[in-house]
Amino acid sequence: MVRRCPKKPAVQYRGRLAPTPSGWLHLGHAQTFFHAHRRCRERDGRLVLRHEDLDSARCKPELALAAEEDLRWLGLDWDEGPYYQSERMPLYEQHFQRLIESGHVYPCSCSRKEVQESQRAPNLGDEEPIYAGTCRNRPQHEAIRCWRFRVPDRTVTFQDLAQGPQQYQGQQDFGDFVVWRPQLGPSYQLAVVVDDALMHITEVVRGLDLLVSTARQLLIYEALGYQPPAFYHCPLVTDQHGVRLAKRHDALALRTLRERGENPPRFTEK
Repeated sequence: MVRRCPKKPAVQYRGRLAPTPSGWLHLGHAQTFFHAHRRCRERDGRLVLRHEDLDSARCKPELALAAEEDLRWLGLDWDEGPYYQSERMPLYEQHFQRLIESGHVYPCSCSRKEVQESQRAPNLGDEEPIYAGTCRNRPQHEAIRCWRFRVPDRTVTFQDLAQGPQQYQGQQDFGDFVVWRPQLGPSYQLAVVVDDALMHITEVVRGLDLLVSTARQLLIYEALGYQPPAFYHCPLVTDQHGVRLAKRHDALALRTLRERGENPPRFTEK
């Protein structure tokens, strides 16, 4: 059963905490969630908890519960949820069909290896390489591996509340990106736009590494006719070598810190 969101509320500010339950939360997550919670409470807003558990192979219910325990240990609360993306598939499919009908997406049969080999330009440290557009103008064909968004050859700009003015050029800084896979369903890019729009989120607080994703998502907002939220991208927490923290950094996992008997970390505005 799809857990529906409430009707659009009268409150002005709505934020969200959106952990991915594929591993233990670490200090980098803690910093982002701290800023999201602080900015919401300072504005007398409402905070939504949403588990982004689309990856059924890696995301586990016990990790979602552990994330909630870690958030409470940090002293962070929320007003709505938890919602689970895995329970909202019909909503994503409805929006995917809208993108098909409007011509904003097209089927792609290229394998991951073919995409890597035909990559036109290096990406910006982002997880998705720039697609060469091989299937962009092909008629629908045999094995569809995914559906891609038609990225226009134009500049996407936005004012980030933490990082200032941002500008990314479609087909140069990012190419046609995946929004749907037949066997797996929606990509992060599509699901997060649908959720933030339907949950009436007014400001998204997340890590600095997702700036390029914001440019992609703004195009989806535009295609679906939704008003995008404001964005606040936090600095990243790194290890002693300057490498961004990942869930493999078990020594810096919040669960590990709790088991050592350490006090919850505290963060300040940067």
